[in-house]
Amino acid sequence: MMQTGTKNIKPDCTDFRSVARALTVVENDLAGADDLLKNLTFNKNIPIIGITGPPGAGKSTLVNSLISNLLPKGCKIAVLAIDPTSPFNFGSLLGDRIRMAPHFNHPDVFIRSLATRGSLGGLSAKTIEMADILRAAGFDYIFIETVGVGQSEIEVAGLADITVLVLVPESGDEIQNIKSGLMEIADAFIVNKADRADADLFANNLEKIIHQKKGDKIPVFKTIASKGNGVNEVIQFILSASHLKNNRKELLVAERAYKIIQQKRMADVDKKKLLHAIAEVLKEPGFNLYNFVNEYQKNK
Repeated sequence: MMQTGTKNIKPDCTDFRSVARALTVVENDLAGADDLLKNLTFNKNIPIIGITGPPGAGKSTLVNSLISNLLPKGCKIAVLAIDPTSPFNFGSLLGDRIRMAPHFNHPDVFIRSLATRGSLGGLSAKTIEMADILRAAGFDYIFIETVGVGQSEIEVAGLADITVLVLVPESGDEIQNIKSGLMEIADAFIVNKADRADADLFANNLEKIIHQKKGDKIPVFKTIASKGNGVNEVIQFILSASHLKNNRKELLVAERAYKIIQQKRMADVDKKKLLHAIAEVLKEPGFNLYNFVNEYQKNK
């Protein structure tokens, strides 16, 4: 029996209900959330793998295929699927049952969707907190699949130990304009749907650009995730790269701390109340957004 407001909430990967309850307490800031987070213990080094990239790149299919390859090794796997928050109902637009259907009922796979809650980059402090719940629960691998828009590709590096950027051959024109920040955070690139036209050319061009911008060797994998092709090579990379970012540990933890501090300072800003207030003042003539913001802040 869970006792909210106490230290008795113990997420355990052998009991998915305990993990789900702990995540719900933290996600919704219920009584006991702070105590739960403050008393988390991490008994093993569990890699968090960030899977990011543009919509339509096949990230969910790739994660499904990675899970299929890891399960025979006796692994317990958790997935946080970051969904875009609807500005109309403030919930998730995409359901984890749809995105990860092949593994949803597997006893060794735990899947949870998380709305972005208005975070500009798609990652909120809740993502960090919930990932830590999964780490404390003792899963062997944790996958964070981002929504793949805005700054989320860059922000995921503040959470993940290994960051993988998924692209498709049709992204050819885009890679010339890839931001340097994005190139900095990726530990590996995956050209998915590699059975499409010009996949080899795209992968070769991508390798040249990476070498020019980075000056070192970052792997580029070609996969057909829907068929499982090339996925084993990605698994081997993940297994060998578990400690890849140890030299950036301070930066990673600082990024996580920044997000959590940011959330706490914005905790008194309720988007639903803000929407209601905006709806009222928009009826008045001469509405000025900046005057409204100043008055709204004064009344907080």
